[in-house]
Amino acid sequence: MSFEALYAQKRLSAHDAVRVVKNGDAIVVPTGVAEPPTLLKALSDQRREFEGVTVGQILPIQKYDYFDPETSRNVRHLAYFVGGPSRAGAQAGWIDYVPAYFSELPALIEQGLVKSDVVFSMASPMDKHGWFSLSLGPDYTMAAIKKARAVVLEVNPNVPFAAGNCHIHISQVTALTESEDPVLEVGLPKIGPVQEAIGKYVADMIEDGATLQIGYGAIPDAVVMQLTHKKDLGVHTEMIGDGIMTLVEAGVITNRRKNYLPGKMIATFGLGSKKLYQFMDRNPAVEMHPVDFTNDPYLAGQNDKLIAINATMQIDFLGQCGSESQGIKPYSGTGGQADFVRAANRSRGGKAFIVLPSTAKDDTISRIAPTLTPGTHVTTSKNDIDYVVTEYGVAQLRGQSAQHRAKALISIAHPKFRDELTEAAKKMNLL
Repeated sequence: MSFEALYAQKRLSAHDAVRVVKNGDAIVVPTGVAEPPTLLKALSDQRREFEGVTVGQILPIQKYDYFDPETSRNVRHLAYFVGGPSRAGAQAGWIDYVPAYFSELPALIEQGLVKSDVVFSMASPMDKHGWFSLSLGPDYTMAAIKKARAVVLEVNPNVPFAAGNCHIHISQVTALTESEDPVLEVGLPKIGPVQEAIGKYVADMIEDGATLQIGYGAIPDAVVMQLTHKKDLGVHTEMIGDGIMTLVEAGVITNRRKNYLPGKMIATFGLGSKKLYQFMDRNPAVEMHPVDFTNDPYLAGQNDKLIAINATMQIDFLGQCGSESQGIKPYSGTGGQADFVRAANRSRGGKAFIVLPSTAKDDTISRIAPTLTPGTHVTTSKNDIDYVVTEYGVAQLRGQSAQHRAKALISIAHPKFRDELTEAAKKMNLL
């Protein structure tokens, strides 16, 4: 049978494609805009016909109707990382949350510790050899495909066909449905003076020839905007976004001086504009790989001068970062922060930056605190922390004593909180 005939045989309506799911199944969905909207809407419409189904995913983008406490016994979201659509449910308890390093999710799936019965994913159109590209999010999805009983694709001509380990053959597909809707675009966050000041401190410490890991957010984008005068930067990251594309177009990112996979930009998911998705399409300089490859600290750390830039919400005097919860309430997730902090620490000449505004809630709360708020989930440990940056400066903590750390962090706190932080440090015998 030809590939085209096999394709036609497996093509179904979204309503019918969803019927491969059985009661009790664990559905795995890729990160972000790689989630298949047509399939997830069809699942939502039929959710009351199922019992005990879970949908596991990092960073959901849209709030589908199955995000519903009244039908959570039918179809229940399982968050590998909490996002906007899942946050309220995770905090209320009707959405489950799985703590895990992003890099280890494929292994957890392979070992059966995280279930994968069915995979739903966006995919590019099939090429003449019968292959689809899961370019927008191979992440843990490639591992899930190996374990799953059924794989269902939403084939869309707006999904780029990218290079890398992100392909699935028509012979591996159980069912597919088609859509032509534009891939969801995620705009750049607003950059204010605080973010710009933090970005400048970081950008000034990035040398020519460095390799970048840049996440999503106003501060990382503020860093990118101030790198236009740099030369021969490289990319080994988990997310490829518009900021990276802009630096490529400006001739700043060439990947020529990377030690590991020179000439290639490496990422595990794409998140940005239509222009970015077009940039990824059949671009030989872009490779999309599973997250256990991109985020492996040993592999990423083979690049000299690896720069990791990640944000946190709160940091204590020892350098423990609470980046994923507000006290006991989950807010986001571990993601790849710890992966890349460790990778940068392994890298010769590498630097791991944890960035945060000095205050929250209109300058009423200091994000630098003597101790983390009780119940806060620690994301980056005191043993891994390197550079901490606020709009007031840079504190280098790795290899430093607890006393030095407290003093350095107080020096980059908001001035209105420095006296009370100093008094707290004295009571803790840190000053």
